[in-house]
Amino acid sequence: MLAFFIRRVGQSLFVIITMATLVFFGVNVVGDPVAMLVAPDADQAEIERVIRDFGLDKPIIQQFGLFLKGLTRGDFGNSFIFGEPAIELILDRLPATLELAIGALLLSIVIGLPLGLVAGLFPDHWGSKTIMALSIFGFSLPTFWVGILLIMTFSVSLGWLPSTGRGDTVSVLGLETSLFTLDGLTHLALPALNLALLKISLVIRLTRASVRETMQQDYIKFARAKGLSEFRIVRVHVLKLVLIPIVTVLGLEFGNLIAFSVVTESIFAWPGMGKLLIEAVLQLDRPIIVAYLMLIVVVFVTINLIVDLTYTALDPRVRLGGEKA
Repeated sequence: MLAFFIRRVGQSLFVIITMATLVFFGVNVVGDPVAMLVAPDADQAEIERVIRDFGLDKPIIQQFGLFLKGLTRGDFGNSFIFGEPAIELILDRLPATLELAIGALLLSIVIGLPLGLVAGLFPDHWGSKTIMALSIFGFSLPTFWVGILLIMTFSVSLGWLPSTGRGDTVSVLGLETSLFTLDGLTHLALPALNLALLKISLVIRLTRASVRETMQQDYIKFARAKGLSEFRIVRVHVLKLVLIPIVTVLGLEFGNLIAFSVVTESIFAWPGMGKLLIEAVLQLDRPIIVAYLMLIVVVFVTINLIVDLTYTALDPRVRLGGEKA
């Protein structure tokens, strides 16, 4: 197990270094931030001062070296627009985005897993067919349209839930969170549901396929022959195997929820990283863009590592197969 862990950590570090190179050069060859930072009537001396202040006068290789040096300290430079450390601006918005992602993930599990189990255990029932038909809408409907529809229905027409903002927050372990206040949860409900819609459909279809495959196994037939109840068979035998692919997929999808919550945050005016990224892209604020992308890379790599370790705990064959290879 230790060798497996060390190998995975080494692979993760290699991915981070590779992505750091791609992110830096990819962002620095796009656009001219100086044109966004100086007034249209600025003279050449003012333009040169701005270029020098932000280190844009140095050769690209030297800039990359300084970037890697700062990366080891967690320093991505100061924002061109806000004049503050880029990573601090990102981390200030991170709790709000994490709340949204966690809320969407929990909704995916709470709604998708039971519906997927029902659809898998009773595939010919009209209710199961209805569930599978509705799951298609989750894949098909655009997020921005669903978000607007949710606002029009639950905020404007019914007045049940607020449509924008984060709500009241409380400090937990030094972090401001809205997960533990009623006002915060009511503000979270609509954007979390909007972000979770695709994942709910994914969990439903993945669970159904896993249940259908597992129910055909010989040991399930043997368990029935022993007289075990269907509830015990599902709880002890089926659910454990079904959770293996779900843990893997949802682990990766959690990174997607964090990285691609931009549309939902924009629609519901949620003060997360995605909204900050939109502002940075519009103004070519390179340090914020790089800090955001590198944070997402680290999140994805970390989640992949955790998923690998969890997967091996649920299915030791993965670990043993890797050791033999």
